[in-house]
Amino acid sequence: MHQNRPAADRSEPGGNPDRSTPDRSAPDRGPSDRSGASPAGTPTAPEDSSELVLGMDVGGTTTRALLCDLAGNRHGRAVSGGGNPTAHRPHRASAALAVALRGALAGTDPAEVRHGVVGLAGRRLLGRPEVRAAFRRAWEDAGLRCPMTVVPDAAVAFAAGSATGSGSVLIAGTGAIAVRMDRWEEVRRADGLGWLLGDLGSGFWMGREAVRLTLEALSGRVHAPVLAPMVLEELLGSPAASAPAAGPDPGGALANRLVAAVYADRPVALARLAPLVTAAAEHEDPAAADLVEAAARHLMATLAAVRRPGERTPVVLAGSCLVTDNVLARQVVRALDTQWPGAEVGWALDGAAGAAVLAADSLGVDEATLASMHRRLLA
Repeated sequence: MHQNRPAADRSEPGGNPDRSTPDRSAPDRGPSDRSGASPAGTPTAPEDSSELVLGMDVGGTTTRALLCDLAGNRHGRAVSGGGNPTAHRPHRASAALAVALRGALAGTDPAEVRHGVVGLAGRRLLGRPEVRAAFRRAWEDAGLRCPMTVVPDAAVAFAAGSATGSGSVLIAGTGAIAVRMDRWEEVRRADGLGWLLGDLGSGFWMGREAVRLTLEALSGRVHAPVLAPMVLEELLGSPAASAPAAGPDPGGALANRLVAAVYADRPVALARLAPLVTAAAEHEDPAAADLVEAAARHLMATLAAVRRPGERTPVVLAGSCLVTDNVLARQVVRALDTQWPGAEVGWALDGAAGAAVLAADSLGVDEATLASMHRRLLA
């Protein structure tokens, strides 16, 4: 059974940490870690569905904030630049957080917010005093005095795609990871080891392999008539697009330029080539098609490491490689239907909404209210 099937591929800008994009016509209550530490200022049970919660999905390129009530009505939403301290210095990360908070809270008294949840990869960085202080300052400068709980990004992704609280989430964006969830808590994970040691089947992995295949095509050892010209154009500019996709590269001049361009940038920047791989596979490029099949096998093996054979709990797909309509996502869905028939499949299209659902759960709302809120926000 499938729900929230993704629409056609659409890109999102990373945003500017100095500007928010609103989407709507306590001194000691700093961040806490849902995986162990107790939230500062434990909230009392909610009184009615009009009470407000705040959800944030903090990524390396984009930070999203959503203010809503327990009935699932959206009261404010904003997008700013990357706020993850693994990708940015603490002051820049907290600035993006602050901008998103101000945008989402515009027109609302921050004192009315009961609880906030922040989804953050590398959340253990909050153990560093300077990072924790920067996040606390952004929270307080926005006028918030409610507790803020920090959870893994996989938790908000799962909550964005399922209201059950238990199941599995497979994330494939720049990196790749599978996580098993039990009552909203992470209990097992596979991969997520980063570009140097893992992230098999991820956007980075496909991008790196695309460059390798292009180099092979330039030497005549691989047939990549669609993929190779696309990679050359993306990394070297339009003049390279007219170069042969395979065959002689006299003196290896073009290959040398390609290698130099790759090493001149950050390794993870290769993830931007992943859409080229899936597009080339759609156009029946044999090398790209084989690469997509290999990526799907890697991702399914990662998921199988956290999921029992025949299990029927939900599977949530997340990350740019899996939430858009592309050949890789379709292959993964077909493999899910074969390997775990009957399991519900959902897509994490709004991590901030997933974080808001977790904030409501932290208030102790009943399952029916939580399920209704989830449907309203994410259906």
